[in-house]
Amino acid sequence: MKNNRKAVRFIIWLCITVALLVGSLVLGSPGGKQETIQETMRDAVLHGDNKISFFGMKDVNPALISAVTLTVVLLAAAALIRIFVIPKFKNVPGKFQLLLEQAVGMFDGLAKSNSPHKNGFLGAYLFGAGSYIFIGTLFELFGFQGVTTRGMSIALPAPLSDINAAIALGCLSYLVILSGGISVNGVRGVGRTLKDFSLPISMSFRLFGALLSGLLVTELVYYYINLSFVLPVIVGVLFTLLHALIQTYVLTMLTALFYGEVSEPYQKKPKKAKKAKKHHKQAIA
Repeated sequence: MKNNRKAVRFIIWLCITVALLVGSLVLGSPGGKQETIQETMRDAVLHGDNKISFFGMKDVNPALISAVTLTVVLLAAAALIRIFVIPKFKNVPGKFQLLLEQAVGMFDGLAKSNSPHKNGFLGAYLFGAGSYIFIGTLFELFGFQGVTTRGMSIALPAPLSDINAAIALGCLSYLVILSGGISVNGVRGVGRTLKDFSLPISMSFRLFGALLSGLLVTELVYYYINLSFVLPVIVGVLFTLLHALIQTYVLTMLTALFYGEVSEPYQKKPKKAKKAKKHHKQAIA
């Protein structure tokens, strides 16, 4: 009986979905849109029109409101977990304890495998940055609403869909890499890190471009009424989950790799090897 009821419910929902989809195709796109697709896409990137008042002090991008909200939530959650949950950890872990230990162990293992020297702080940073990217990317799925200065209601985007947030995280990762080089090799570590001066730019724009692409595709799908039934749910969820996983892995892996490279202890070459190399060059000349 239970299986029959589930089958009936599934058929009913399927019929409703098909009816809505057919109706949208028959009706077509209504006229009188307030803005063109170019204006919609441009505002999704630059947030020039739809801004939100930040406590009445200044009009800011909606992504900044998302970033502040996410930061407060993560800090509060971290404090509550540290005070009330971690002291009650057991030798036989529960589901939440196992999930937390797996997440910490994954980023700690990533730090140790790519940077065998001075990796204590690196593991903590990778966990913090990875958590912020992953949860921040999923933030837009919750559909939290904000009221713009024009009185319109909009869904708050992912914090890293703003280029400023992406650049800040890329530069912060670069400073962490620089600190690893200085702590092990001093001035030589600075030289090693500065050789890859384009690293913060590439990390920032890779992160921003990947997250923005999902946002633009979703905006494009929502814009046309023929596509705005059922499909946005599939597109939005798949793009968001995919970007959350990929960008978390990419940024943490790149940070760990470059950190391990610049924090490798400098070793002087033996003098005999240098002389032999010099004689070899002279012989060739």
